[in-house]
Amino acid sequence: MSHRNARQATLCGWGFISPWLLGFFSLTLFPFVASLYYSFCRYDLLSPPRWVGGENYRQLADELVSGGPLAHALWNTGYFALVSVPLSIALGIGLAVMLSWPVRGQPLFRTLLYLPSVLPILATAILWQWLFDPRQGFVNHTLGLLGLGQPGWFTSVEELLVGGTPGSKDALILMALWSTGNFMVIYLAALGDIPRSLYEAAQLDGASRWRQFWHITLPLLSPVIFFNLVMGTIQAIQTFTQIYVLSAGQGDPDRSLLVVSLHLFLTAFQDLRMGYASAMAWLLFVLVMGITWLLFRTARRWVFYQGAVR
Repeated sequence: MSHRNARQATLCGWGFISPWLLGFFSLTLFPFVASLYYSFCRYDLLSPPRWVGGENYRQLADELVSGGPLAHALWNTGYFALVSVPLSIALGIGLAVMLSWPVRGQPLFRTLLYLPSVLPILATAILWQWLFDPRQGFVNHTLGLLGLGQPGWFTSVEELLVGGTPGSKDALILMALWSTGNFMVIYLAALGDIPRSLYEAAQLDGASRWRQFWHITLPLLSPVIFFNLVMGTIQAIQTFTQIYVLSAGQGDPDRSLLVVSLHLFLTAFQDLRMGYASAMAWLLFVLVMGITWLLFRTARRWVFYQGAVR
């Protein structure tokens, strides 16, 4: 290729990727750098930002120490992530294993179980708000017929795992479990890559189905479990839309649904404290990076790759 043709090919390549570059610099890189600058400023969106140094971060530290709204939001976010992510992984693996069995109607079952994950988040939130209505909802009506009580769900501030009855965060977790179809599909693909010869050898050695699952299926699924663990944790920490809809945009009842993402949004666009909200966004970024780093550090102990030498 001549020098002129090579130059034309280079210009053509830059032309093809220019829309992506424009979007990256204007919609990703610039907001990223601007938020870092605003985190050191007092900025209300109506007047120019004024440099205040580390004042916003000192306010964040004071709010965490004093148990303010940010501390409450971190607790709600942690409760939701720590419960919903492991349950979603376990449920996804269980469904994938069952849907890998050669039964009649297998494609239909797979479609029905995957369908909730592609429904619009807004429609899903409204549907679950109706299902969990304390007085007229289907869930409480069924529980009442079974004599199991009628929790307040999205109108209650209690938490099941800390000695209370099911409340708003528990209802949100159940809502998240309903949409595990995306995890399930990934596990199904991973199950198909496991060599059948391993199961045949285990059967010849007299291994039960449970021992086959524990010693073959789970270890070979561990890379996919790790991927879903990282992505699921990040998604859980950043959950916003359904919580905004279910809590009327305020984290109600009594801030029981006030997660960090919602608190950040209200601080920036309701209280017009963009500088403080930017500092909060960087705190969230550092939190996500720290959790991701910790997961990668621990992965070497339990994630196994086919053909890897240890």
